[in-house]
Amino acid sequence: MTNNPNVVISESKSSINMAITVTVSNSSIFQATAQKPPAGPSSTTGGGYISISRSTKLVQQPDGRARIKTWVDSMRASSPSRIKPTPSLSDHDHDHDHDHNSSWMLHHPSALDMFDQIIDASKGKQIVMFLDYDGTLSPIVDDPDRAFMSDAMRKTVKMVARSFPTAIVSGRRRDKVYGFVRLGELYYAGSHGMDIKGPTKDSNYKKCTQSVLFQPASEFLPMIDQVYKQLVEKTKSTPGAKVENNKFCLSVHYRCVEEKKWSELAQQVKSVLKDFPQLRLTQGRKVLEIRPTIKWDKGKALEFLLESLGFNNCSDVFPVYIGDDRTDEDAFKIIRERGQGFGILVSKFPKETSASYSLREPSEVMDFLQRLAEWKKRPILPLPGQCQM
Repeated sequence: MTNNPNVVISESKSSINMAITVTVSNSSIFQATAQKPPAGPSSTTGGGYISISRSTKLVQQPDGRARIKTWVDSMRASSPSRIKPTPSLSDHDHDHDHDHNSSWMLHHPSALDMFDQIIDASKGKQIVMFLDYDGTLSPIVDDPDRAFMSDAMRKTVKMVARSFPTAIVSGRRRDKVYGFVRLGELYYAGSHGMDIKGPTKDSNYKKCTQSVLFQPASEFLPMIDQVYKQLVEKTKSTPGAKVENNKFCLSVHYRCVEEKKWSELAQQVKSVLKDFPQLRLTQGRKVLEIRPTIKWDKGKALEFLLESLGFNNCSDVFPVYIGDDRTDEDAFKIIRERGQGFGILVSKFPKETSASYSLREPSEVMDFLQRLAEWKKRPILPLPGQCQM
């Protein structure tokens, strides 16, 4: 068996812990993507990693001021205002806004309203749950270190995990998400899926007895740490800016930064990243994300987890992914392309999305998950004339 330190499956049997190292380089997920790891100071860790090619879809942006303007425009676009339309808007504007909302809801109806249809579509298939954290299981807050989930939400997620294999997929570092959720029955995919670990204790789902650890970007760790230190130093002069080290990626939060300072912050980030072509910049809700230029995202994490569970090429699997951010779109697209399961976008505002359904806020997510867990508990009644087993 070829050793691969990036993928480890641990299985506990009685008091004996067996660590089994496996290779998944022949997996369908990695075909046509494996190549030599990117050269640079981070590759001194040696061989043995699953190599994943850098993304060929990086946006080539103009240099200098034009690039900064592009970033700031994108920062505004990815940070919709929470302010409702004022009464001073004309009736025509209100009618247009209402029509736009109605049209969007027609194409992305409430998952609560469509619950029965979702259940009908899942009949005879294994539901696998994928949940984003911030803005999905917890409300969006100004201080990312205080994005706590409620006890009621934790209890609900635990109920769901007893019924279905369940994963938290977040841009945050895995151990931080685990610190918020504190449920050992779940899979945790941190750093946009670049750090995956399975349940630390048994769940009712029989295949969840394995603990999977997958880190496709391990060779980037020294570089990420170096960039983190530089960003912290550079952004000190911008009030409200916060740099978060998510282990395999970095987040520069600007939720508490005045909009007139966004250009200055973007310039600071650019001045650091210009020396690190192996890293790329993407955006989420009031956050700039810096991550390795490998073909890996939340959609790839979803595929990897389905494959780990033995479902990747099955027709009887039904993945349900609930998320609120632009980075969740990668998972929504994978689900749509597979033609299995549904994506559910959490948003109070119409957004361009590949999700099929919508929920307005975390409280509705909790309602949906509760209904799902309660539905699973119900006894299946035999059809007329059908014999009970």
